[in-house]
Amino acid sequence: MDDFNDLAALYILNMVDEEASYNPRHGFTVKYDPFTQCDRLFVKNYRLSKDLVQQLLALITPYIEPERRSSSIKLSEKVFLALNFFATGCYQTPIGNNRYVAVSQPTVSRSINCVVEALNHPRILNEWVKFPNNMQKIKQIRNEFFINTSFPGVLGCIDCTHIAIVPPNNQNAEIPEYIYVNRKGYHSLNVQLICDSKLYILSVNAKFPGSTADSHIWNSSTDIKNILEELYRREHKGIYLLGDSGYALRPWLLTPYSETTTNEEEKYNKMQMTTRSIIERCNGVLKARFRCLLKHRVLHYTPQKSGKIVNACVILHNMCILAKIPVPDMNDENVEEIDFGIINNNYPEDGIRGRNVNPELVESRRIRDNIARCLYNR
Repeated sequence: MDDFNDLAALYILNMVDEEASYNPRHGFTVKYDPFTQCDRLFVKNYRLSKDLVQQLLALITPYIEPERRSSSIKLSEKVFLALNFFATGCYQTPIGNNRYVAVSQPTVSRSINCVVEALNHPRILNEWVKFPNNMQKIKQIRNEFFINTSFPGVLGCIDCTHIAIVPPNNQNAEIPEYIYVNRKGYHSLNVQLICDSKLYILSVNAKFPGSTADSHIWNSSTDIKNILEELYRREHKGIYLLGDSGYALRPWLLTPYSETTTNEEEKYNKMQMTTRSIIERCNGVLKARFRCLLKHRVLHYTPQKSGKIVNACVILHNMCILAKIPVPDMNDENVEEIDFGIINNNYPEDGIRGRNVNPELVESRRIRDNIARCLYNR
């Protein structure tokens, strides 16, 4: 009944708005204030609540140069243009033609760029997407994982997902166009995400072309690897990420058994997969909330700008997680199966074929076997 009332209110609002704001001779004369929408429609259109939008405005204002032209639109209008693009994935011209905003396509483009660049400022990005680097936060996340999943020692789940982009300019000899073609034949970025048990994203890496293997992106994540390795060297050995078989087994990154021979190993694999599914849900929620990241929408930007849009959406996703904004309907027909990164089910556990003498690998197997034994005997 509430949904029907909301739809009826929106229909009436649209009719009134058409009559009040459009003049055949003079075009659009009145702009619509999104804050007058009911809360449910506001979140549906912009994904953030009204309070979160106010928080976002306060967050990015210090990092945006004031407009000098009197004809420039307000920052709040720029934010709504960008949020509507992130939420719907519609191209810029339809957004600009929307009677609620009534601005030109170049204005939409500049608005999106303005908001994206502000959110990618290091002070904002590093504050809102931050891998834990102190024991108090590490223990908190680890304990929450255990409470929610019964799997011990987990600091985060890691996986990659593809974000479709238009074919980049082929004039760049160092980064040719073809390396952005992924295994399914379309151009994309292969984006690495690490999340906690509440779907809060702790790390995002949106810099690599679609053909890049998940393991290569992880091996390039030296900042996070250094934190985990340092914890291990300081005898904090019960802390690790969970990844799929596309990653090499390490004491700080546990993967499934490639072949199970005991009941203990089978139970470990089942619980590891169940716990690891959190990152799959996180990927799904991120794309359902910000549909510009969906495969069929395709980001019509350079790879570098597309990566910044991904970062911006991740920050907004984390804001929504902390504020407990309801997740959009993931059964919507427009939300396709999430396209994850490259998975090589035969990836050697030590990362190098024919070498099984790596001492870290030996220790990794011992840790995994101990966990499997504990999970089975629980």
